[in-house]
Amino acid sequence: MYHPGGTIEKAVGEIAKNSYVLPAIQREFVWRPEQIERLFDSLMQGYPFGAFLFWKVLPETATEFQFYDFVRDYNEFKGIHSPKVEVQKGLGVTAVLDGQQRLTALNIGLRGSMRLKLKGKHKKNPEAYPIRYLYINLLHDGTETENGIFYEFKFLEPKTANDDGDKCWFRVGKILDFSSMAAIPDLVEEEYDFDKEQRKAARKTLNRLFEVIRSNPTVAYYEEGSQELNRVLNIFIRLNSGGTILSYSDLLLSIAVAQWTELDAREEIHSLVDTLNDIGSGFNFSHDFVLKAGLMLSDIASVGFKVDNFSKKNMALLQDNWPAIRSALTRTVQLASSLGLSGANLRAESSLLPIAYYMFKNSSPDGFEIKGKYKDQRAAIRDWLFRSLLKPSGIWGSGLDTLLTALRDVLRKADEGVFPANELAGVMSKRGKQLSFSEDELYELLDMGYGDKRTFLLLSMLFPHVDLNNQFHVDHVFPISRFTSSKLGKAGFSEERQAEMREWANTIANLQLLEGQLNKEKNAALPSDWLRENFPNGKARANYGDLHDLGDVPDDLGGFLTFAKARYENLFKRLEAQLK
Repeated sequence: MYHPGGTIEKAVGEIAKNSYVLPAIQREFVWRPEQIERLFDSLMQGYPFGAFLFWKVLPETATEFQFYDFVRDYNEFKGIHSPKVEVQKGLGVTAVLDGQQRLTALNIGLRGSMRLKLKGKHKKNPEAYPIRYLYINLLHDGTETENGIFYEFKFLEPKTANDDGDKCWFRVGKILDFSSMAAIPDLVEEEYDFDKEQRKAARKTLNRLFEVIRSNPTVAYYEEGSQELNRVLNIFIRLNSGGTILSYSDLLLSIAVAQWTELDAREEIHSLVDTLNDIGSGFNFSHDFVLKAGLMLSDIASVGFKVDNFSKKNMALLQDNWPAIRSALTRTVQLASSLGLSGANLRAESSLLPIAYYMFKNSSPDGFEIKGKYKDQRAAIRDWLFRSLLKPSGIWGSGLDTLLTALRDVLRKADEGVFPANELAGVMSKRGKQLSFSEDELYELLDMGYGDKRTFLLLSMLFPHVDLNNQFHVDHVFPISRFTSSKLGKAGFSEERQAEMREWANTIANLQLLEGQLNKEKNAALPSDWLRENFPNGKARANYGDLHDLGDVPDDLGGFLTFAKARYENLFKRLEAQLK
């Protein structure tokens, strides 16, 4: 049933009273500040707002479902998940099926704030997330930008807004405090030191803002009255699966959320994603990874993202297995971190799923992240995993779901406690995903550049003595800062020789793994100077050189190419012994 519009003020008021809520099948808020700013500009310009779809949940059925509040104060540091709403017995609610992003944007702009990480700040530093409110410039010059923006909205820190001498920023949410539009002239007169033209512009902007938020009947909606969750779910999927805004896996997560009865699936899955991403140096897992892990570890027939796999029966199985799944994934990522992996160098998150199944099957034993304990199985996992991640052709791309299902079959049949690396490699080989390396592939690996995600993996395989429980950096043996054209030219090298030196400077032949603190101390020092300073004892210096296959380290850049080419051949022999 179609209902004519109400005001935006009324809509955010209903949100404040928890009369408008979000059903569990909704995803998280994903808009960026620029999108919210553009939405308010569109409203001010009178552009169509679009109708909403609401679900009228009656009092007798409202307590049977899980609902969530709209985000008000968006905070990247503390998490951006919507809080749960407990519906009081005897009260109904209106659940938003379509229009969540727009209503949340209005709620943040009028009643809330945004905290986003400042560029260059560490993500774990709470001071990197200053609070910002939505402001409008009362003195915009009336010109339209090339992007069609007319009114100037901006999320700003209060201090920035107050100190901007060229503009007059008015906090948008304060429009809700006006007793009526008649109060606007008095405010402009009393609060601002404007000339006549400025007063006119400010009053015009504030009058328009008042109309848009508090007078115009903008919020029109359709209302669904059925109390059958399956019908509501089908409506939701039909609304969202036709576009690109909501991914297919988002919809399947919605189904899982709607079908769990004992646990709050949304909270559990997002909490686990947060936990996994916070391990070690940090990862970038999404709920897709956790969902696929749930399918794989619960032995659901196929690990593919298909609606049939998210049946009520399968989701009940996933819920029953959840504590063990959570433990297995946490142990797996802890192991990956102890091997030096992080979001910066984990090329394929799916590569961890067979390891997670092994952990799940063996009740997630404690200690895999500790060197020495489970030594043989840890070594087998590391070798198999790193081989799969180093393959130039890529292992974890096409045919992923059928590959994971086949690997799961091997793991299911393996003896207790044993990670069947050879058997897994055999199954992969039959699918054209060999874990052995040809001579050409080995040379291709050694030709990798400094920024390649596989560089860290390759160096850690070449130099297994490095304890990756410590923070190690990929470091240039000869500092890259020494290879600028000006410095090499001043040193007397020809342009042709300079080009060759720069080409070799960023390859594996000039790279090593160095502990974080040592890397900072080394800075731009030549390797011969650094070695003498840190290893005054000749025997210790020679031992370090042998461990890192440095060979004869020249005293200056004149011997760099000879050093790099000799080390390249030595590293090839090391690599050939391990990977062929």
